[in-house]
Amino acid sequence: MRLWPIVQRCVATLLVVAVFAWVAMALSYHLPGGVLGKASGIFGWCATGACALWLLWRGRPGVGAGVAVVAVVLFWTWWVRITPSDTRDWADDVAKHLESRVDGDLVTLSNVRNFAWRHNHTYEPRWETRQYDLRLLRSVDVICSYWMGPAIAHTLASFGFADGQFVTFSIEIRKERGESFSAIGGFFKMFETTLIAADERDILWVRTNAREEQVYVYRIANIDERQMRALFLGYLEQGRALLAAPRWYHTLTGNCTTMVYDIARVVVKGLPLDYRLIVSGYLPEYLYDAGALTPGVDLETLRARGRINERARLADDDPAFSARIREGMPGVP
Repeated sequence: MRLWPIVQRCVATLLVVAVFAWVAMALSYHLPGGVLGKASGIFGWCATGACALWLLWRGRPGVGAGVAVVAVVLFWTWWVRITPSDTRDWADDVAKHLESRVDGDLVTLSNVRNFAWRHNHTYEPRWETRQYDLRLLRSVDVICSYWMGPAIAHTLASFGFADGQFVTFSIEIRKERGESFSAIGGFFKMFETTLIAADERDILWVRTNAREEQVYVYRIANIDERQMRALFLGYLEQGRALLAAPRWYHTLTGNCTTMVYDIARVVVKGLPLDYRLIVSGYLPEYLYDAGALTPGVDLETLRARGRINERARLADDDPAFSARIREGMPGVP
């Protein structure tokens, strides 16, 4: 009989510690007042949690629980008022929203990024208006770009047309000027989300040649023109939604891979949920197991032939960049 109250207090302690630790992290990103203001706020918050735990273990669990609940309610009232914005001082490469117009089979995209990159931070900004004929849509490639180990990759989707055009969609954090990506910050309303439509050379060259990320291209098989069209239009709908109402990026539930899945499952019914949609570096394994990649070729061969870094360096500023990086890729005519 005496053991059960101790178990209850231990469970309550773990819950209070977890919630208060999460909130302390959130405060470290959003409290005003610089280093001193943040430190003071976090110290006060942790002191409140310690007080709740002291009361819990000193025989006044009801009072301790009340202190914790009131503190969390006050925090949540402040937290929900932190809303995403569309009017910050954005970094150049995410400064403009994608805009689209669909007239039957013809799609006009405004603010297609086509930067002339020289290095990662040296470039000539160029935003263009381009037109695509959906009747000429021929291929979809999933691109995985690795920059911090095998488990984490940025996911892009590139659409190829019979007239030689490629347009690549990338769901990204919308960085403010001087900001950089933080996987931890992505849990705490640190970044808004944006959808970039880019010339393929722009968005891949900067990864392979400037940042030296490891980039792999995989051709999606067993997809017909109707599904490709629906997937393409799904990206445009995502862009219109972000244009109408800004949205927070979330490292776990609203990242580049999970948002692609949200679009794809509308097109391909029955796509299974899988941990590899979150641990995005393993997305190729997920696609392979789902039968979405070139049939008759094992995954290691697809990965080896899909690695484009050397071909991208050799292609450099060649107008045939998209064709050259796909030389020798399985599934590419």
